[in-house]
Amino acid sequence: MIRKVSIAALSAALILATTPSFACTGISLKAGDGAAIRGRTLEFGFPMQSKVIVIPAGKELSGTLPDGGKGLTYKSRYGFVGGNALGLPAILDGVNDQGLSVGLFYFPNYAKYTDLTAENKSRALAPQDFGTWALANFATVDEVREAVKHIVLVPTPVPGLGSPQGAVAGAHFFLQDKTGKSLVVEPVDGTLKVHDAPLGVMTNAPTYDWHMANLSNYINLSAKDIDQVKVGDVTIPAFGAGTGLLGLPGDFTPPSRFVRAVVYSQAAVPNQNADQAVFAAFHILNQFDIPKGSVINSAVGDPTAEITEWTSVADLKNLRWYFRTHKDQSIRVVDLRQAIAAAHGDVATIEMETSTQPVANVSMEAKKLDTVSN
Repeated sequence: MIRKVSIAALSAALILATTPSFACTGISLKAGDGAAIRGRTLEFGFPMQSKVIVIPAGKELSGTLPDGGKGLTYKSRYGFVGGNALGLPAILDGVNDQGLSVGLFYFPNYAKYTDLTAENKSRALAPQDFGTWALANFATVDEVREAVKHIVLVPTPVPGLGSPQGAVAGAHFFLQDKTGKSLVVEPVDGTLKVHDAPLGVMTNAPTYDWHMANLSNYINLSAKDIDQVKVGDVTIPAFGAGTGLLGLPGDFTPPSRFVRAVVYSQAAVPNQNADQAVFAAFHILNQFDIPKGSVINSAVGDPTAEITEWTSVADLKNLRWYFRTHKDQSIRVVDLRQAIAAAHGDVATIEMETSTQPVANVSMEAKKLDTVSN
């Protein structure tokens, strides 16, 4: 069900939040019909209560400042949909009606924002405003590349994040347009640094250029198996399949996930069309799903089991945003055009979470086996 909400209601404080761990992983695929497909996981150390937010073109939006005032104010040129968090009009991941997509990824200990001044406040955004601003205003990553020269990200706390007063969220951003061209934007030392992202992969800290350099440590990896190797006079056989990826890091740290994301997405068998590529992306992202209990976040308060709260895949050609959640692994889809039409010009939300995973009982579908004699 789609629900209309006001911008004021979306800005409700995040009262019960604590400082999270945020271990997201992003990948990209290109289908044979030219469709660019981008997928990601969303991890957090407490329930984000995400909903799909629907924002039509023509809505007045603004950046939020540390002093509670308004920063950069603009009217949305394009309509867009995506996943938000805890009632905020903040896009964690989404796509607009031009086929531009954006994802916010956690960037702890590395994100450093610009100090707010009287001179820059009219072009200032909070980190949590970036995704909304990008989707509302731009159609391509090249447009974003130019536009970030004229904005600043300032350290505006997210209400309730870490305390009732809030805390500043360290974040960097991944963007891709319908051509498949990708861009990373990172706030480093008070400056927005932009990197081309030709492999279409994103995780968390350290900086994007560090992750790319780290790939040099894994240039031996290959999807092709090695059946045996001869050492002196001894022939050593493989135990089974997968020998080409011996040494692939399997933990949940950002560097290890980055390497795995590159390997799996680059090794993916070509898909003929967007529909096939969407499901292929979900299968790849299975490799990054965090089972509850495997990662314990103890940054604040009692240790908390981190989970993959939801996984999304965006079809940038057909303007569809697919998702599944921790509680419901069924894949659901939001068709951007249909959602915008259903919102009737208002900002609206669609529920993402369900109470339980539906399970189909196929017991009564048993059929007699027709045996064939030799």
